[in-house]
Amino acid sequence: MIRLGLRLAVAGGREAAVRLAIVAAAVALGVGLLLATVASVHAVNAQNARYAWLNTGTPSTRAAVAGVDPAWWLLREDYFHRKSIGRVDVAATGPAAPVPPGVTRLPGPGEFYASPALSALLRTTPASELGDRYPGHEIGVIGPEALPAPDSLVIIVGHSPEELSRTHGARQVSAIGSLDPGRCADCAVGTKSDGLKLILSVVAGGLLFPLLMFIGTATRLSAARREQRFAAMRLVGATPRQISVIAAVESAVAAVAGTAVGFGLYALLRPSLAAFTFTGAAFFPADLSITALDAVLVALGIPLAAAVAAGLALRRVRISPLGVSRRVTPRPPRAWRLIPLVLGLTELAYFIGRRPVTTDGQVRAYLTGFLLVMVGLVLAGPWLTMVGARLVVRSASRPATLIAGRRLTDNPRAGFRAVSGLMLALFVTSVATGVITSIVADRGAPRTGSVASTSLATMFWPQDRAEGEPAPPVGSVPAALGSIPGVEQVLIVRANPLDRPDVRTDPTAIGRPSEPGVIGCAELARGPAYGACPAGAAVAEVSADLIGYRRQVTASDAPWQWEASPLTADDLARLPLLAVVVNTDGSTAALESVRTALEVAYPQGYSPGTISEFEADFSRELVQWQRLADVLILASLPIAGCSLAVSVIGGLSERKRPFSMLRLTGVPLGVLRRVVALESTVPLLAVSLLATGTGFWAAHLFLSAQMHLSLRPPPAAYYLLVAAGLAVSLAIIGSTLPLLTRITGPETARNE
Repeated sequence: MIRLGLRLAVAGGREAAVRLAIVAAAVALGVGLLLATVASVHAVNAQNARYAWLNTGTPSTRAAVAGVDPAWWLLREDYFHRKSIGRVDVAATGPAAPVPPGVTRLPGPGEFYASPALSALLRTTPASELGDRYPGHEIGVIGPEALPAPDSLVIIVGHSPEELSRTHGARQVSAIGSLDPGRCADCAVGTKSDGLKLILSVVAGGLLFPLLMFIGTATRLSAARREQRFAAMRLVGATPRQISVIAAVESAVAAVAGTAVGFGLYALLRPSLAAFTFTGAAFFPADLSITALDAVLVALGIPLAAAVAAGLALRRVRISPLGVSRRVTPRPPRAWRLIPLVLGLTELAYFIGRRPVTTDGQVRAYLTGFLLVMVGLVLAGPWLTMVGARLVVRSASRPATLIAGRRLTDNPRAGFRAVSGLMLALFVTSVATGVITSIVADRGAPRTGSVASTSLATMFWPQDRAEGEPAPPVGSVPAALGSIPGVEQVLIVRANPLDRPDVRTDPTAIGRPSEPGVIGCAELARGPAYGACPAGAAVAEVSADLIGYRRQVTASDAPWQWEASPLTADDLARLPLLAVVVNTDGSTAALESVRTALEVAYPQGYSPGTISEFEADFSRELVQWQRLADVLILASLPIAGCSLAVSVIGGLSERKRPFSMLRLTGVPLGVLRRVVALESTVPLLAVSLLATGTGFWAAHLFLSAQMHLSLRPPPAAYYLLVAAGLAVSLAIIGSTLPLLTRITGPETARNE
């Protein structure tokens, strides 16, 4: 039987070869995407393992270890050209101090190690813009085992213990961090891998759902002829077991071929995946690997699943060899199919105002809801197709409309199956677009051309200094700041003694909201881009960076008036320094030169950054999710289109004899073409409306529950993408219509 099954699969004529090629192509796509997803999960884990050492300083690394000399450790973030630089300041207290990966020893005072990408920048960038920030000279390059990504900007700067111990935030450590950042509550650097794995799983599900529909549609190609052939074998004495073996072998041959091609497809995709920065950093190609167990499970599991699916598809033949001939109208789908869809939307709505506290709770809540909605759409599709078909029949005034409507009413499952993949693709597209568009609209894109992108501030918060340590004196502000090319104003903000932080953070506190800083109105007038004082005021209450949250949520170039302060000019002169604010012309050279000068003047502070740089960090994260959404869209729409084409061709092949009989009775070929077009177009448009509407509603429920946001209208690109997807789908339907001329000729109208 196995030999016979192989012969039927490989040498069964052109029809068998086409079916074999289509199923193999579908399986290859599925295997390639599945392996890419598994490899991406492994890559996230590998990348996180290289982030671990940067989190040295957490409580687990500060405990004393016998025989180890502790080292002083401080992790800070720096910026250059809107890119983040990981700066680690270290100081060894003895020869047995712990050494991070990628270097042979801790650098001493006046020495540093740099990553290859940062080392290249230091060699090609003027020292006044970058190199002067890091005292000393480079003694080596950090090895790849310590770099999250090939282009990571990381530097390890050496100090003396006496110098670094006086820096706020520095900790003594006796071990280098090794905890997975995804499972470390105190880790400041790294990827929360559990959440990212969830997102990758959703991406894989969004890709595999349409793909499974495609595979299912391809396996049904010429299903009627195969059932008749197997029924004939039963009539001549073949047992149900033998029929099952033949069917399983036919499907397994296609699955094995597709699996082999899928492994090759994964190998081709691997270099492109390494450059895909959905974690915020590129991967090393070696990160995107699969284990031997992964390969074995996929290589054996996919063909086995195909064989099982083939057996399930032929259950009618196993019951009786005459079962294939006894065809009756299938039972119509019932309204209960709407229940999972309603339950999924209800669950998402339930969590509005009841958002789970923990991340795991949120994952379970929202993932369950979205999966229920996706399953509900698949289950509800046939019922909705039947309802739409009945409406078409009631309003039918032409033969083609009536025939198409009656066929969809008799078998709505077959009509919906052709467009189910497209429906899921549109649902995922609508959810991703709705969520990301709304978040971007709320948070805003990084701004340019305003003080949000041209202003740098170094702040001296009391909590960032050692207890009892005073703020730097006003006289410490470098006089050379004003002479840097591109600098327009240098303004001094002092600490507000009347500030009430509790009023800003606690809505129940009694008192007038205030700002943490104060500035003389004469000085503020030198920088009109930062706002103005009320008329007659001598001192104004301002935010530390002269921008503040209230300015961030309004148009950044709009006139702004600060509140007057009751302090006098004499009071102001006695107040300690809170911030140095420098406005530039926005040029890269000016920004980086000012940043370098401020870091050199105040080496114990944090690196100054612009508001737009901080916003760019968030925007990059959104771009990463948008890229994943684009992958879903660009991959699922072609898969759905292929599924539609195979389904339409399969339907024509199964009905070529009835269509040829209709042509013999005088039905024009144009009527038959309209029948086929309507059978595909009605479900297509119906599920498109259902999928997009449900996707936006689910996105709105998620935004309301998780982020207290409302859904914003999607951009024009979304409408163009959906319109293009529908246009391609209609073109696919139209491309199959010429087949009617060839398969409905008089020679087909014979008893087979």
